[in-house]
Amino acid sequence: MYARSTTVRGNPQSIDDAIAYLRDEAMPAVQAMDGCIGLSMMCDRDSGRCIATTAWESEEAMHNSESGMHDMRMRYAEMLGGTPEVQEWEIALLHRLHTAPSSACCRVIWSRGKPEDMENVLDTFRMTMLTRMEDLPGFCSVSMLMDRESGRAVTATVYESRDSMNRATEMAKPMREEFARQMGGEITEVAEFDLALAHLRVPETV
Repeated sequence: MYARSTTVRGNPQSIDDAIAYLRDEAMPAVQAMDGCIGLSMMCDRDSGRCIATTAWESEEAMHNSESGMHDMRMRYAEMLGGTPEVQEWEIALLHRLHTAPSSACCRVIWSRGKPEDMENVLDTFRMTMLTRMEDLPGFCSVSMLMDRESGRAVTATVYESRDSMNRATEMAKPMREEFARQMGGEITEVAEFDLALAHLRVPETV
């Protein structure tokens, strides 16, 4: 399975309009495309940074959707008053303990390592991290997207509320830092978002 993420650093005051556009207009059109398995959107209401992600059954389906997605992507970026930054990923892992409620938030971690180590990173994450993450306060799900050629990865952990995510910080931070040291990777950014739309039909991969 594959995903395409579109990041826009826009005007915080325009976020609700962009959410409504994605929910009411873009999402029905995207879900009607062959091979689509959903759409999600995260937003930081303080900075205006928004990340919309579409998920696809195959790399071919993702690439075939590009012409149909272009105008919607540009409209979404225009509404936010920013420029779209597009990245394509393999959905390497998804583990869902609970469905995300409307109050859900997520902590997103970008990292970088050696391309030849990516499979070992994924296997080790499955074996050593997932069970521990289930004990985090308010844990709903975790996903890992990878670009194996570059060695880049992004992990998103969804919590049932902002309060739960904050309470999980003391447990989660040493866990991710220990994992990064073990794998010889580098955490390049950590950010927190509201989960504005959660309509991914991606099946469990664990």
